[in-house]
Amino acid sequence: MIFLIIFLICMFLTLAVSVMAGVSDFKTLKIPNMYSVYVIAAFLLAYVTLYLGGYDAVFDDFYMHLLSMGLTFLVTFILFALKLIGAGDSKFATACAIWVSLKYMPIYLFFMTLFGSVLGIVALYLKNKKPFKSPAQGSWIEQVQGGASKVPYGIAIAVGLALSFMHTGYLTTEVLSSFL
Repeated sequence: MIFLIIFLICMFLTLAVSVMAGVSDFKTLKIPNMYSVYVIAAFLLAYVTLYLGGYDAVFDDFYMHLLSMGLTFLVTFILFALKLIGAGDSKFATACAIWVSLKYMPIYLFFMTLFGSVLGIVALYLKNKKPFKSPAQGSWIEQVQGGASKVPYGIAIAVGLALSFMHTGYLTTEVLSSFL
């Protein structure tokens, strides 16, 4: 039972940190580096604990998680080099990818891209229509209404991670009952 509790704490901590990253990105267009550290640390704690406890069927092989992380870094680094996303977005998307094995990486990237596109459309609307009279100073809305072409991609990363968690099966009865 302790293994299930540790797994759930790590998973929900990761989801909570991703929400915090999205909120931070929305408010300031910055994602603190420590959020990435927390996500990786939570995964490593969950992985090692479950592996040592004999529950190694919950996650894929460790190298599959590292490959997912590495490929996400490659994709997001290219996007950063092209100035399409920020460095914080790249680091945070990479950190979150460790939770999503290579098998589920396309789902993670699909949902992240889909919601990033929605945010891009919202940014274009805000930029052209300027619907808010006095948005918070330094916020994404203020910057976009001021003419900047920016998107708080931390929100898209958080949504992509949450939806990919549903597809990985972490919360299925099969996985959860394996702890009993």
